[in-house]
This record gives sequence, structure tokens and C-alpha cells, in this order.
Amino acid sequence: MEASSNKRMLYLFAIMVIGFNLRPAITSVGPLLGTIRDQIGLENWSAGTITSLPLIAFAVVSPLAPKFGRRLGNDQAVLLGLVLLFVGIGIRSIPYTPTLFIGTAIIGVGIAIMNVLLPAVIKEKFPHKVGQMTSVYSTSMAIFAATASGLSVPLAKNAGLGWELALLSWAVLTVVGIIVWIFVLRQDSNSKEEQVALSDRSYNDGNLWKSPLAWQVTLFMGLQSFIFYVIVSWLPEIMQSFGFSVSAAGWLVAYVQFIGLPSTFLAPVLAEKFSNQQGIVLGIGGGATIGFAGLLIGGPLPLIFVWVTLLGVTFGGAISLSLAMLGMRARNAEQASSLSGMAQSIGYIFAAVGPLFIGLLFDITQAWNASLIAIVTVCLLMTLAGLGAGRNKYV
Repeated sequence: MEASSNKRMLYLFAIMVIGFNLRPAITSVGPLLGTIRDQIGLENWSAGTITSLPLIAFAVVSPLAPKFGRRLGNDQAVLLGLVLLFVGIGIRSIPYTPTLFIGTAIIGVGIAIMNVLLPAVIKEKFPHKVGQMTSVYSTSMAIFAATASGLSVPLAKNAGLGWELALLSWAVLTVVGIIVWIFVLRQDSNSKEEQVALSDRSYNDGNLWKSPLAWQVTLFMGLQSFIFYVIVSWLPEIMQSFGFSVSAAGWLVAYVQFIGLPSTFLAPVLAEKFSNQQGIVLGIGGGATIGFAGLLIGGPLPLIFVWVTLLGVTFGGAISLSLAMLGMRARNAEQASSLSGMAQSIGYIFAAVGPLFIGLLFDITQAWNASLIAIVTVCLLMTLAGLGAGRNKYV
């Protein structure tokens, strides 16, 4: 049932606050990884595990999150995710190796619960505005993800907080989220009973794994995640191979994320205006393919910059469209949470494997051509999956 008018603004703000919290605890770590490694005395591989642990937690916990939603109610389960995120940030900020890894794992669990259940909350509260509300939270997520990356070093060094307090500072957003969601629960005390009643007539989770449409949504989510995390991981190295400096190549990663913000917002809004989303998928898939094919062909630096810009725009839209499809291809909140759990579990396995696979190809060939050909192939597969997922059908 759609949220009553006097609650819509509250839910809009609450959903934005969740979006604020979905990435800073992760993206704030990368720029400080070398400092953390040196101060605690970690090996390089061990330090790298800090960035991969949340993705592993996403993959493991995502299929379980719908069960938390059915048992507690989606709103209550989202609050649980926020509390776990707060606890994880606090534990991770204690400068010892065990607490660093334990806290990071708890952060991954908390975010995974929110990742999966937020599309279900949107489907329940705003069943006719799934695209618009997905735009709100995916854009909020992208803005704070990029902001956290940029502020980490200034907070740690310029503000003199050190890496511990710099990472702990993002708990402030989590506290705001907890307060807002407690208020939401008090204003909507019947939400658990409504969701439990819905679960009594719920779609059987097992049927999703037999649904071709569910697999197409899942593959679209997974393949775009594969490519996005390859961009984040390897684009600086690829740019250096074209002659960009180390500093300029690093800034291009931030540029890719910021230039994609308008399309992150617009893709779900446009998706809602059409009976199917296949045209948008073709635009995203075609742009991504052209962008990587351009990098494969090469050219002068200004042209390379054009290809990178195209990648930022297309993958800004790809992530938010894949999130919107979790609600658009579901009949109700129950289906949305189950589809979200399936798609995000597989999706983050792809996200974890992508950088490893592309890096391995480079190690074998000592050139980026084979890796770029592989990425172009993945772009084409993503487009095919998206054309299936974009049909006006339900799982």
C-alpha cells in the first residue's frame, strides 16, 4: 500500500538518509589504505582484504536479508542494518588487526541488509514511484560515496584526526539514520504487521531461481557491477598506459563517478515513463561498448578523455537502472526483497571477481588489449541481459 500523503515526505527523507549511509564506510577506506597498512603493520594482500571483505559480506548476506525483512518487517530490518553499520564503524576504528577486520565484516553485513531491503521498502511505500525514489537514493549514495573518498585524506592529515577518527567520523551519518528510522517506526507502528500479512501470501523464493526474467535482472545487475568495479580498480593503470600522470589518472576515477551523477538520477526517472526499459538499456550498453572500444583503439589524450566521460555517464545510469528494475519487475515488496537478495548476491560475486579476472589477463599478456576486449564482451553480454530484464513483465 502506498504511503499516505502525510508520511511521504518523512519516508522520502528517511530513504535519502539510508542512501547517504550505503557507501562512505567503504569508499573512505581506499585513500587511507596505505596509512592503515603501515601503522598496523599489515602485508599488502592483507590490506587489500579490507576492501574486499564488504563485497564478500554483500554476496553472503544478500540472500538472507529478505528473511530478516519477513521476520522483523522491512523497516525494522533496515534499522538493524543501520545499527550493525554503526557498531562496525566503531569496532573498525580501534587500531588493532582483529578489530579492523571484524569491524569491516560487520559493516558489510549491515550495508548488505540495507542494500537488499531498501528496494522492497520503496516498492511497499511508493509502488507507483519506484523509478523516482530509486533516483533519490541511488544519487544520494553516489554523491556520498565520492565525497567520502575525497574527504578521507583531508580529515586524517589536514584536520589531524588520523585514520581512526577519520573513518569513525562517518558514524555521524549512521547516528542520524538511526534517529530518523526510529522516528519512522514510531510513526508507522503497523508496518511489521502489514509486512507479515503480506509474507503469508508471498512469492516463493525458490521460484525466482527458476525464472528467466529474474536471472536476466540478476545478470544485468552482476555484469554492470563487474565492469564498474573494474573501472574503479584498473582505470588509473589503463590511463597511465596512455600517458596520463599518476595524479591525473587518480583524479579521473573521481571524475568518472561525479560525471555519472546526472545519469544516475535520470535513468530510473526515465525508466518509469516507458512501458519497458529496453531503449534505455540499449543506450547504456551501446555507450559502454563504444567507450571501451575507444580505449582499445586508442588515440590522442583528448579523445581518450571523451571515452572516459562516456563510461562515467553510462555506468552512472547502469547502476541506478539495475536498482530500479528490482522494484519494477516485482509485483509487491515481498517479491522485490527476494529479487533484490538474489540479484545483489550474484552481483557482488561478479563485482569481486571482475577486478581479479581483468588483472589476471593483464598479468598474462602484459598489455591492456586482451583485458579491454574482455570488457567489451562483458558490455555486450550486459546489454543482452538488460534487454531481457527491461521487458514489461513481472518475475
